[in-house]
Amino acid sequence: KDIADKPNTNPVASLQGKVAGLTIINNGTPGQAPDIRIRGTNSLGDNLKPLYVVDGIFNDNIDYINPADIESVEVLKDPSSLAIFGVRGANGVIAVTTKRAKAGQTVINFNTAFGFKKLVDKIAWANASEFQTLYEEEKINIGANSPFDYTKWTANTDWVDAVTRTGKFNTNNISISTSTEKNKFYMGVGYTTDEGIIKHEQLKKLQLTLTDEVKINKFLKLGFNVNAVKQDNPYGASWVLDAARKVIPQVSAGTKSVYTKNPYGLDSANYNLYYELPIIQNSGVINPLLVLENEWDKTISQENRVVASAFAEITFSKNFSFKTSVYADMSTVNARVYAPLYSAYDASTDAAFLYGRRTGVRENDDTYKKFQTDNILTYKGKVANDHNITGMLGFTTYDSRYAGRFASSQQSITGNAIPNDKRFWYVQNGFEDPLSFKAGSGQWEKTTASFLSRVLYNYKGKYYFNASFRMDGTSAFPNNRWQPFWAVGAAWELTKEAFMQDQNLVDFLKLKASTGVLGVQHTAGYNYPAYPLLNAGSAAVFGDLVYTAAQQQYLADAGLKWETNQANEIGVEADAFKRRLHLEIAYYLKTTKDLLSYVDQGGLGNGLLNQGSLRNSGFEFSAAWTQTLGRDLTLTAGGNLTTFKNKVLSLAGNGRPKFDGPSITKVGSPIGSFYGYIVEGIYQSYADKLASPVNTEFTYGPGDFKYKDISGPDGRPDGKIDATYDKTIIGNPTPDFTYGGNVTLKYKGLDLGIDFGGVYGNEVYRMWGGTESPFQRVNYPKFKVNRWHGEGTSNWDPILGQDHRINYEISTYGIEDGSYFRLRNVQLGWNVEPKFISKLKMKTLRLFLNVQNMKTWKNNLGYSPEFGGRATQFSVDYAGNAIPVVTTFGLNVNF
Repeated sequence: KDIADKPNTNPVASLQGKVAGLTIINNGTPGQAPDIRIRGTNSLGDNLKPLYVVDGIFNDNIDYINPADIESVEVLKDPSSLAIFGVRGANGVIAVTTKRAKAGQTVINFNTAFGFKKLVDKIAWANASEFQTLYEEEKINIGANSPFDYTKWTANTDWVDAVTRTGKFNTNNISISTSTEKNKFYMGVGYTTDEGIIKHEQLKKLQLTLTDEVKINKFLKLGFNVNAVKQDNPYGASWVLDAARKVIPQVSAGTKSVYTKNPYGLDSANYNLYYELPIIQNSGVINPLLVLENEWDKTISQENRVVASAFAEITFSKNFSFKTSVYADMSTVNARVYAPLYSAYDASTDAAFLYGRRTGVRENDDTYKKFQTDNILTYKGKVANDHNITGMLGFTTYDSRYAGRFASSQQSITGNAIPNDKRFWYVQNGFEDPLSFKAGSGQWEKTTASFLSRVLYNYKGKYYFNASFRMDGTSAFPNNRWQPFWAVGAAWELTKEAFMQDQNLVDFLKLKASTGVLGVQHTAGYNYPAYPLLNAGSAAVFGDLVYTAAQQQYLADAGLKWETNQANEIGVEADAFKRRLHLEIAYYLKTTKDLLSYVDQGGLGNGLLNQGSLRNSGFEFSAAWTQTLGRDLTLTAGGNLTTFKNKVLSLAGNGRPKFDGPSITKVGSPIGSFYGYIVEGIYQSYADKLASPVNTEFTYGPGDFKYKDISGPDGRPDGKIDATYDKTIIGNPTPDFTYGGNVTLKYKGLDLGIDFGGVYGNEVYRMWGGTESPFQRVNYPKFKVNRWHGEGTSNWDPILGQDHRINYEISTYGIEDGSYFRLRNVQLGWNVEPKFISKLKMKTLRLFLNVQNMKTWKNNLGYSPEFGGRATQFSVDYAGNAIPVVTTFGLNVNF
């Protein structure tokens, strides 16, 4: 119910800020899954996402689930609940239960929502006059004499505005559920269109859910579940915002009507052409509208996916039941991309030219298949009335496989163009040059088989004990086929003790603790980590002859195995003040060992081995208060806070740090820390330079960064600046804590809900506006008007000059405060009284207005303060991830 009215095609995105320990970084691209981590970063590897379990089906995502079909979502974090998932348990589990028919009811539900998306918190870029001032000054600084004719480039374009729009969101769902004593049936159909804030970016999704459960007799129950989705993926426009901010404002975003004579298959005629960029931007910068408007409809990307399951459950001997289930997840993604011919207008020559030389077609066909079987025997019973026992034994298998086929072709240089017609957008189209044909493929298969068991015991409903054990077998590691995972936990409900009966303050109080060993399914980026491929390109000399040779990518350690995570938790749950207050507090400590690491072993070559460890720890607090303020007025307020502390304990290769762009993973520091120089100011004069430590790495002078002398060979400042001793940890991407809260006020059928959340104590590294490539001429960010241009003019923004390489180093100049507070969601709803709708045969009717991401208070200069990424590089701002404000109107009605 907390996420049902939220406008997200991915339901997990609506959980941001609602669950302690759950970190969600949303994405502004339609259909793009959020970046999710539970209780920190558990590995250096490629698998940081939690495991999704939907009605028993293991999966890497829940993109196929219609949010309207979800009954409940549960986030599992503690060892007791995770050990049963074995090698996939360490990253946490998000368990989803879909809707089923309610006993004895027939319900038809229809819900719809329509809304708008709008870009906010725009990055400010220089306008035309500002760019001219800054560019001409920079040319003087670097001694460049190349003139630029501004009379041919007279626009003043806001290029971010030029490529964005107000996107629309619409979803419509209808379902029917009916139930008798022996049969429960549910069917749902949904259709969603989701436009992005980038022009022409749109997701279309059609979903079907079908569920039936039949009770044959008192011993046997059968059932099946089918989820099907047909999806038209959006044009891949993630590059557009980054391209737009680079274009100088003097370039027009409009078109020019030009007569174009084309010998390459286009008709000679007047065309409205977008502008080619001036010569000063000819190094890797493009006009995004030129490409976007000519190519957005030349991509066809469609996904078809079916996830189905069937089960049989037998109940026998009063206390025993046996359930066998089979699952299949089959999806195909077909993408065809046509490269058209089109022209551009060059204002410097006042003429058109052909932007491409040949038409072509590229096609990818990807097939994913996953199969799962479960066989579970369960016992539930009592011993001597006071001893309650639930026991479970099981055997399960999981098979995952992929096959991809890729091909491309082009027209010949002298041949006819491949027509701009979807009927011909195939690799073999009758117009292709046979010599241009290219094809390839990729495939893998992964299999696990597992034995599992669990015992739940309680005495008189106040002393609890649980134990879980799972033995996972894998095809990934031939010398460690089987690996055990386990957990034990206990709890004590104090309020059932006699000494708690004479008080009225605390209604419920439970202490709990658990410990266990969980698994991390990380393969270091290789499908078969124990079987390295061969790298070509080497040579071997025998006598006077040189032979072509190949060598292994790496040497795989004979004892390779899954990473393990020693997880511990202790906590308390309580209700007080006549159940008006609910409180939960937990402390967690997790240590991942045997990190699967790719390392340089010197003369022995590269190796893959289990070495290294890291630790995550922190506290989780969550509380909720419900207060009746009047006869029909109720206030509910809740909140959560999670602290994070991450530390790398050891690394492979004798502790050698791992570098990843502006980030470093180093023993004793948080994973993915930012690493570079500390900026102490700017050299204001040559006298200032002479009085400061000598920088041995760069040529420099007034207006350049003054870096801090941190250390020398003996560990003390030595009067020199060099990369070996004076780079240091300059920021931490992991926050000190995250928090979220909600307030709901209900009066009769009206309700007003406000959700908020944020993070505190982390840093963001800004990769634009000073630390990006010095080899491209791009537009300046607005803050460059405050650059150093003479003694005393600035002590923070350096002199303009692409040849001043000292100013392009990773340093505290790029570090920004990542803390933020966001008004996450505001919703006004009205549950119409039955007496007003009963004549329309309605059981319930709810109307709502919802505003998501209404306002973000932040300290960084980017579109957003939150950025996902890899384990070893995250919270890095590449001038992307714009999170829009989404305003939605909707209704939900039951018949």
